[in-house]
Amino acid sequence: MHAAVDTLGNLLASHVTAANEQDRAQVDKLAEAVQQITGDHVELAYVDQGYTGETADSAAARHGIQLEVVKHTEAKRGFVLLPRRWVVERSFAWAPRFRRLARDYERLSQTLAAFHYFAFACLMLSRIFKILN
Repeated sequence: MHAAVDTLGNLLASHVTAANEQDRAQVDKLAEAVQQITGDHVELAYVDQGYTGETADSAAARHGIQLEVVKHTEAKRGFVLLPRRWVVERSFAWAPRFRRLARDYERLSQTLAAFHYFAFACLMLSRIFKILN
């Protein structure tokens, strides 16, 4: 699953593909979905090293987004907190709390995407209720 989250970790867009699909090949669809959802307000996207290369850069640029690749600055020994990338990792660490997302049993990619949107909606609602109380 390829997904885009905002700086707070809320799901903006997702695109489910087969495991053998390249990350950088999905940038065009994700960038288009993000700009459609946000009204063309996203200018910068932090991405991991799977999104390097001219293909990803040009696909994002077509939608007015500049990609900034978050790279490992030194040899990785143990856990290394990477700037801005932890937001995405944290967000998707919350998904297995929902039993249906603990394992990937869905036959249709649309079903898996729908369950992720439902899970993230529940997470956002719980934050809203904490703020209101």
